[in-house]
Amino acid sequence: MMFNQTAVRVRAGTKVDRGGNTIPDWSSADRLTVSSLNIQPASQSETVGEERTVSTTGYRVQSAEGTAPDIRAADRIEWRGQLFDVDGEVAVWPELFTDAVHHIEFVMDRATG
Repeated sequence: MMFNQTAVRVRAGTKVDRGGNTIPDWSSADRLTVSSLNIQPASQSETVGEERTVSTTGYRVQSAEGTAPDIRAADRIEWRGQLFDVDGEVAVWPELFTDAVHHIEFVMDRATG
């Protein structure tokens, strides 16, 4: 596989709302450039409704062997000028016969419409 792609991990900061709850604050997000990725199309769907049509596009992301970028399920990924949500948990693949990380994989998607 080719691991020549780069994306930006966007992680929300936090703030306290009027009720005293800690909530995500995307206006103070932390950004981290992540390289050595392989990003491939995974899914496309379109839902036609009375009010609007929604298109959802998903990509499977895999890191290079021996890498474990700091990406979590609550993060967003900026890639090719678009913002994607991490869809589900990030899978950590172990190295054979050890506890070391071989690579990570996750799905990211974007809905428009």
